[in-house]
Amino acid sequence: MASDSVTNKNGNKNALWIAGIAFTFFIALLGFLLAKVPGFDHIGQLASAIIIAVAFRQIFGYPEMLRAGITFSSKKLLRLAIILYGLKLNIDVVFKDGLGLLVRDAVIIAFAIGAMVLLAKWMKADKNISLLLGVGTGVCGAAAIAAVAPIVKAKDEDTAIGVGIIALMGTVFAIGYTILRPIVPLIPTDYGIWSGMSLHELAHVAIAAAPAGEDALAIALLAKLGRVFLLVPLCFIFIYLMKRKSKGQDEEQSKIEFPWFLVGFILLSIFGSYVLGHSIPVSAGFMEGVSTLTTWLLTAAMVGLGLNVSLKDLRDRAMKPLLAMTIVSICVSVLAYFII
Repeated sequence: MASDSVTNKNGNKNALWIAGIAFTFFIALLGFLLAKVPGFDHIGQLASAIIIAVAFRQIFGYPEMLRAGITFSSKKLLRLAIILYGLKLNIDVVFKDGLGLLVRDAVIIAFAIGAMVLLAKWMKADKNISLLLGVGTGVCGAAAIAAVAPIVKAKDEDTAIGVGIIALMGTVFAIGYTILRPIVPLIPTDYGIWSGMSLHELAHVAIAAAPAGEDALAIALLAKLGRVFLLVPLCFIFIYLMKRKSKGQDEEQSKIEFPWFLVGFILLSIFGSYVLGHSIPVSAGFMEGVSTLTTWLLTAAMVGLGLNVSLKDLRDRAMKPLLAMTIVSICVSVLAYFII
């Protein structure tokens, strides 16, 4: 009888865990559908799903019974998405054709993070959200925020707020670039470099650069991939800084979990750059499928984070970082324009 009770208890626990994961994918599906609606089609599935998740939390509260599965999505699936994201980084192309761009990308990243931290301090903005937004602005949007957040011990709520803001502002800037393209005195390839060095997400770069032609899009994505490549050393810099900052604290407070998912990111980047398409031929459809899977995993993870967001805290803590990020994003665009 006792063993039957334990079995039933474990069975119910596992069922709720699966239900929690399924719930995040259900909200991700709603986000996918919402992103088909005019207006929301500009901000994409990720931001749309976060909006639904935040709205659900405010109306119905946090679904406590499903917490284990939701937490699994927001933690484990998030790391899996970042690992798979490594396949988008062609290291061989970056080394062969993008070394010059890599130096300028490093300047952009250092400026974005440094300016965001200083401006946030001056404006008395929330320092954790501001730091995440600086990383997202400088590197590669949501993926960069998700990678750095556990290293700097950011709250799930701060991560979700940062991702939501970066998706919204990145979309605004991408649309703004397409409007400015006929006006700015840049040849298509230079316009592509400008887009790749200054816009937030890979998707935003593609939106802005595609109208300028295939050459502009190719060089834009190369410039952007350089920033993605620099995510790895940036994470290790943050690990070093966090360890220095935590000196003198007790062991539990100073403990920094090694981001093993970055090792997976690097390994898949190497595998995708030198094995897939070379020793192992793959179709464009396969790579598109992996990209789609990555998007869905990342969206489900962001739903889990979004369910932790309180609108009151969002109003109290996000407005100043949003303003600071807008200013820094404009400055990044100007800087990138002059260092092309």
